[in-house]
Amino acid sequence: MSVLPLVFTSGWASGINAYAVVLLLGIFGATGVSDDVPPALQRTDVLIVAGVLFLCEAVADKIPYVDSIWDSAHTVIRPLSGAVIAALLAGQSGSLPEVAAGAVGGSTALVSHLVKAGTRMAVNTSPEPFSNVLVSIAEDLGVAGIVTFAVFNPVAAAIIAAVLLVLGIVTVFLLVSRIRRFLRRRAQRREEKRLAAAGAADGPPH
Repeated sequence: MSVLPLVFTSGWASGINAYAVVLLLGIFGATGVSDDVPPALQRTDVLIVAGVLFLCEAVADKIPYVDSIWDSAHTVIRPLSGAVIAALLAGQSGSLPEVAAGAVGGSTALVSHLVKAGTRMAVNTSPEPFSNVLVSIAEDLGVAGIVTFAVFNPVAAAIIAAVLLVLGIVTVFLLVSRIRRFLRRRAQRREEKRLAAAGAADGPPH
């Protein structure tokens, strides 16, 4: 069977939480649940690093504004992770060229990441912090559920991931006004910090 559905699903999931994808696939491979997981993802050191980074993300992802800073820092990391995971999966199965798999996984992860980051910007315009926690938990559970499902039924999982990706893109377009509001607030805060720093550097009036 072609590895393409698993490549697509892992790319979608990597755009949301790349560390969870590495951790889950690695565990499934190391425990013998799946034979499609490449040995590189099953290494103990890889699993430990992925586990630590997953815990860091689990905390940062639930704090308003910190989650958006975290997302910005991962604009390169998540797509790159999606591409690497996809290439490794393709190399393991031999049913898809690794370069093509990397392109599919990386581009899917990039779109998924942009959807996640845009949604979080919109959520951060809400005055209460609980929506961030709920959205983050839903994302974590979604990634865990679909990656697990993909190991046993990759085609069905890929269809679900594709539907969620399209729904996410539509949602971001509907939330454009809230995203712009978030960006204005962030720009305003940066300007206030800049002015405060400039005032402190000038010192007290003589």
